[in-house]
Amino acid sequence: MRAELRSLSKQLAEKVGGHLQAAAELVELNPEQALAHAMVARRLASRLPVVREAAAETAYLAERYDTALTEYRALHRLTGDDDYLPIIADCERAVGKPQAALRTLREARGRKLSLPQQVEVILVEAGARDDMGQRDEALRLLKEAISGRRGGRQGQARLRFAYAELLAAHGRTDAALEWLTSARSYDESQLLGLDARIAELKGEPLPDQADLDEFEVLDIEEVDDSDDDDENDDALEDQ
Repeated sequence: MRAELRSLSKQLAEKVGGHLQAAAELVELNPEQALAHAMVARRLASRLPVVREAAAETAYLAERYDTALTEYRALHRLTGDDDYLPIIADCERAVGKPQAALRTLREARGRKLSLPQQVEVILVEAGARDDMGQRDEALRLLKEAISGRRGGRQGQARLRFAYAELLAAHGRTDAALEWLTSARSYDESQLLGLDARIAELKGEPLPDQADLDEFEVLDIEEVDDSDDDDENDDALEDQ
């Protein structure tokens, strides 16, 4: 992030960094407020991929999937990184377009994706299939990837977590807890918060996140959207 911010003036970099800092600190506690900060940073420095990614990820976590979809598509165009295709598909699924998600996933399979994003393709397709009422197919996709040891240990943790969540969504809580326990044994870095998810089924809260303190956290402010950079960026998104 600092490397990209160096392309801005010192004053602007500090302001953008402050809003990104605020977004990071608030995202667990107040996702909408975090998104407001991320979108101010986006208006101030919309051509920086790190800023667009922060806006996309914050919108996703705030469950503003239409905004996340717009931002991830723009980020894909800016960077050419096909690793964004699975999450674009997931956003399409979230806004009620599972068929569009499946088309995006077909495109993703033809590209060279990182190992985690290859796993993400499977996860998103399973979700889309379940959205379309194809629960057995969704379970089959996940179980096949689990049986095939796809994605290494962390990939296995994510696949087992998804399998458990699908079971839980359809009322099979006991089986879901078994698969969550299995997933936890693969999640060696404890990245997925599986203990918290297991506890959640029993009514226990998520742990607090560590604070960040590199930038001064700023209040939301009004930003003029009419500058040339934003006009050019809006034209890019319309293409």
